[in-house]
Amino acid sequence: MSVLLLVILHMLASLEQFMLSSRRGAELCVQRLSMAVTGDETAATGDMPSYQLRTPTTNLPQGVVMAASPGALHSPQQLAEEATRKRELRLMKNREAAKECRRRKKEYIKCLESRVAVLEVQNQKLLEELELLRDICSSKAD
Repeated sequence: MSVLLLVILHMLASLEQFMLSSRRGAELCVQRLSMAVTGDETAATGDMPSYQLRTPTTNLPQGVVMAASPGALHSPQQLAEEATRKRELRLMKNREAAKECRRRKKEYIKCLESRVAVLEVQNQKLLEELELLRDICSSKAD
């Protein structure tokens, strides 16, 4: 296997682990990753997929360009522009990560609130049952 293919497979494995750990449809995520790697719908069958390299897509906004290696840059102005581009890219990725983190936190809080509501109802029913049993026991004792 070529080094590029190994790097891509490693990145897909890392992405798969992230998707599984975030508890968002684990089976669907694995299926989508398999389909993304192979490029066909038969990847979800469990057969050994045939890996094909596809043209990478990027979600970088227009105007953000991946820079050349530092050795290819010559002037201080080009080095400064490269540093600025890298900083902007890092800030953009950080904003996206923070946005995702806030979304996951909201989802987690909603889940906890719903669990609290269910437990409060259950607690109320148990208190009512306890009161009913106490009444039954006290009426038998009389």
